[in-house]
Amino acid sequence: MPGWAFGKSAGEELSSGTELIWGCLLHLSFNMWEEYISPHRPFRGYRPYLRMDEALWNDAISAMAKAKVNTVVIDLGDAVAYESHPEIAVKGAWTPHRLKSELSKIRTMGIQPIPKLNFSAGHDTWMKEYSRMVSTDTYYRVCADLIREVSALFDTPPLFHLGMDEETAEHQSHYQFVVMRQNDAWWHDFYFLVDEVEKNGSQAWIWSDYMLWRQPETFFRKMPTTVVQSNWYYGEEFNLEFPYVKAYLDLEKHGYTQIPTGSYHADNQLSIKNTVAFAEKFISRNLLKGFLQTCWKPTIEEYRTRILKGIALMGEAIHTLPADS
Repeated sequence: MPGWAFGKSAGEELSSGTELIWGCLLHLSFNMWEEYISPHRPFRGYRPYLRMDEALWNDAISAMAKAKVNTVVIDLGDAVAYESHPEIAVKGAWTPHRLKSELSKIRTMGIQPIPKLNFSAGHDTWMKEYSRMVSTDTYYRVCADLIREVSALFDTPPLFHLGMDEETAEHQSHYQFVVMRQNDAWWHDFYFLVDEVEKNGSQAWIWSDYMLWRQPETFFRKMPTTVVQSNWYYGEEFNLEFPYVKAYLDLEKHGYTQIPTGSYHADNQLSIKNTVAFAEKFISRNLLKGFLQTCWKPTIEEYRTRILKGIALMGEAIHTLPADS
């Protein structure tokens, strides 16, 4: 796997010989949910235009650098006018050249950019008509094209986040068109996507929940240990009896590399700090690759305070991990 290319200000050694990822998720696109603006969560409904305020974007990246965050996971979706599939792009989408320029700027600030394309059938509204062609030859071709192009745009990133979470009818209960794969159909497509990522020189990274929480025995039988796992738990209390907390322990027991994930999407300021404390106690350092903070809000001024606070909370969490642990 390609090595990290951090500047002097990033990726500070926080433990004996192990450089951890301290990452934040930032949304260039937010078209991952309902195909329309649903009254139950109107902030996440589909918009046919780029929904990103550049001033906030720049301030968020600067805040990450100041907080010593060394990784930004960029949710790309339909916010880029891909050369391979320009038909996916929303109005105002960045050109590939614009994206490349931004990635260069981010790297000069000591932050490693990582791409995210969520191929979960529950979060692929950004794929437009192709989201309704899941598991077809056309779908596979488009997925392969996008992974190849994004990998090149990011100069062969060390990691490539594939999403793959919440692919259930329940999670799509407000959608107008519901698609889900299960059992061997899900695994077939998952393996295809992982293969495409690896063919292009990166390591696949996913949200663990869909199979891990529902079919743990199958998960541990079929999930390659080469795929980086992000179980996510957004609460503040880490009771070992909670299923979503116990999932971290199960991943550890079975030898999976983990990037535990917290959030500041609600009134949960202690989420990422307590996630770090929990992982330090229960996940072995050789399997702990780092941490990810999420806010799950579009990068627009309405959510400026929350997004910047979420980054600051990650910065505070960085300093809670003992350097000699």
